[in-house]
Amino acid sequence: MALAQNSLATPAELAAWVLDARERSFELLADLTDEQLFGPRLPIVNPLIWEIGHAAWFQEKWVLRHVCREKAIRADGDALFDSIAIAHDTRWDLPLPSREETLAYTRQVRDRVVEKLQQGQPSEEMVYFVLYAIFHEDMHTEAFTYTRQTLQYPRPRLSNVPERAQAGVSHGRVTEKGPLEGAPAEDRPATGDAEIPCGEFLLGASPDDPFVFDNEKWGHRVDVQPFAMARTTVTQAEFRAFVDDGGYRRQELWSEHGWQWRQTEGAEQPVYWRQDSGGNWQRRHFDQWVPLEPHRPVIHVNWYEAEAYCRWAGRRLPTEAEWEIAAAAEPGPNGRGLSPHKRRFPWGNEPAAPERANLDWQALGCMDAGALPQSDSAFGCRQMIGNVWEWTSTTFLPYPGFVADPYKEYSEPCFSTRKVLRGGCWTTRARLLRNTCRNFYTPDRRDVWAGFRTCRLEK
Repeated sequence: MALAQNSLATPAELAAWVLDARERSFELLADLTDEQLFGPRLPIVNPLIWEIGHAAWFQEKWVLRHVCREKAIRADGDALFDSIAIAHDTRWDLPLPSREETLAYTRQVRDRVVEKLQQGQPSEEMVYFVLYAIFHEDMHTEAFTYTRQTLQYPRPRLSNVPERAQAGVSHGRVTEKGPLEGAPAEDRPATGDAEIPCGEFLLGASPDDPFVFDNEKWGHRVDVQPFAMARTTVTQAEFRAFVDDGGYRRQELWSEHGWQWRQTEGAEQPVYWRQDSGGNWQRRHFDQWVPLEPHRPVIHVNWYEAEAYCRWAGRRLPTEAEWEIAAAAEPGPNGRGLSPHKRRFPWGNEPAAPERANLDWQALGCMDAGALPQSDSAFGCRQMIGNVWEWTSTTFLPYPGFVADPYKEYSEPCFSTRKVLRGGCWTTRARLLRNTCRNFYTPDRRDVWAGFRTCRLEK
């Protein structure tokens, strides 16, 4: 458990976040039928009606029962909503409560937590678990969103999202099909790589951070050789060139495991791409097919696809350490080496804002890879937070001296079997992110909001 007391949110701010997280959950599911909330049995999604119940149960378990020592609100809660104890493929077989009962339970938990926060200054333990439950729900609302994409449900309609996004106004101009077309040319950066010098760097979080997940602990020294990283993520146009050049059929471009995956899946292009009768490429955005957006990041590609693209392009994926250096480090004196100063966000220490990061569903889709120049890191890498999660070459492992936090199942069971992603995406909550955040998925997952950027191969 790690909290910096001098940076804690106030009880009122915490209560507002509790309400906001639950309201976003409600909004993401409100327009779906009972049948849609149950959904098909798939290994990459949960029944949405189960998942919102699970998010509330998690909050109740850790805040109300663990910290406040209260009795369970539902006697059957553990048997229904404990994701550790309930095998994934059995969640469709559970005697789940009705939609009305489930939502009533989630409101009851939410309201009880808010009441607790209004009773005076909460303890450090209380604050930690309230935050953990908020961030846990934020992760699930991101999952709700990619579940809607996976199941071809309509794009969500949300409050606190700019009207231009809801009405189909993109970054820079109005479109007929939503926020999907290209940004003005003046917003696009020059192509090329950011040259980043060698140096010593503190990889990971600091005890001064207000909240830290266990897999970020703690900052430790790493030595990195100079490298060159693409200033922007790989775009749809760039990935289309790989597809059109037969990239999915050329075994020499794929690792052994990657080729096995490609053959098993029969993959010939990214999962939500197709060609129309005229041979033009399209991409499915929720329930709508739209033309490829050449300047937008490629999204919904897995680690194997990213690796194969890199081999085709004569590039490579960055390591996790290289990604964090490009996002958080600053040049040393006279531009040599790395400064000991480390930024909380790529642009500095100021919180995320719409002009710096595409987060919080603000565009209801990706922006151009070259948009938001105010997002640039000290080395000129753009949109390292927001838009798309970015695959790295690094296998998810503990940092030196790792000790699991009270929710022991968050990180430890996933070590060695996942690849690290960094940066967040357009559905990630801004309050959840900083340069040290680590996400992790198995290398075959391409339903999630993931893209990538590349590094130059050194001769």
